[in-house]
Amino acid sequence: MNQEVVDYIEALKEPWQNELSTRLREVVHQALPDVSERIQYKKPHFLKNGKYAAVISASKDAVSFTIFNADGLDLPEGMFEGPAERKTMKLRKGDSFDAGQLSAWLSQAAETL
Repeated sequence: MNQEVVDYIEALKEPWQNELSTRLREVVHQALPDVSERIQYKKPHFLKNGKYAAVISASKDAVSFTIFNADGLDLPEGMFEGPAERKTMKLRKGDSFDAGQLSAWLSQAAETL
């Protein structure tokens, strides 16, 4: 665990953003036990074998979660946006997500990293 990532999440002004970011971080560590994490471009980035696997980004009204290397994923229509290689899900206050399914997608995407 990287203290800068902890500090980033704890510094989020909205409690719901802190909670979502913490849960997303837990999903990453569940899916990729050997993941490394760091702050880059002022956001938590998660790397496997030195390559981007995921990123968490908080904005004024959302928390975004991006899965890299997402080309082969079979994702539900409308849940993610972005180009084939990088898919982003935006969560707003009151939104929830299936941690098990998200973990499975992330594991699948990171298999070739």
